[in-house]
Amino acid sequence: MEILKIENLSKVYGKGETAVTALDNVSFSVKKGEFVAIIGPSGSGKSTLLHMLGGVDRPTSGKVLVDNTDIYNLNETQLAIFRRRQIGLIYQFYNLIPVLTVEENITLPILLDEHKVDQKQFDDIVKILNLHSRLNHLPNQLSGGQQQRVSIGRALISNPAIMLADEPTGNLDSKNSGEIIDLLKMFNKTFNQTLLVITHDERIALQADRVIVIEDGRIAKDEVIRP
Repeated sequence: MEILKIENLSKVYGKGETAVTALDNVSFSVKKGEFVAIIGPSGSGKSTLLHMLGGVDRPTSGKVLVDNTDIYNLNETQLAIFRRRQIGLIYQFYNLIPVLTVEENITLPILLDEHKVDQKQFDDIVKILNLHSRLNHLPNQLSGGQQQRVSIGRALISNPAIMLADEPTGNLDSKNSGEIIDLLKMFNKTFNQTLLVITHDERIALQADRVIVIEDGRIAKDEVIRP
């Protein structure tokens, strides 16, 4: 079952002679439960692609369908709600709210929807992420690895259709990097969570089911590693 489908996606910044094409007619699809690594040199367009997939920045042309919803047919309010509920975003620099506790940061997407937190699901996520003793701490009281664990929890709490991670280990040492990737892989395999990871680290990419290489805004290679 396709959970994500990208059709002829392009992004051009600027106009006329100063126009820069960041994405050039990119198309591919992702099955539910797949772990896909997207790699490419700096400036290749991979982070632009992630922003398009995550509903953060609108494309110049093309479609992004998440669980059969064409997200760029939604207005800004509808898109914000859809993104909060169906797309889990994990960033290199965590993007936690500094005045909120660990518990509040994790449950923020649910609280913004004015829904009740599923306590069992919350407890399960916190246990897996080993954050039970840090729930009342603020982000500045945590290590980098712990902050990234919080951002993973926040991305997962809404049971999103897809989870997108942009260089999730780029700000961490090798020990914490390994632990974060192991956690992402565990959520992918145990909970069938669809996962796309933007990375420059080939060691991470080779742990994925599939690797997509982006060069000059286009797909240079799309290779299945584990069928």
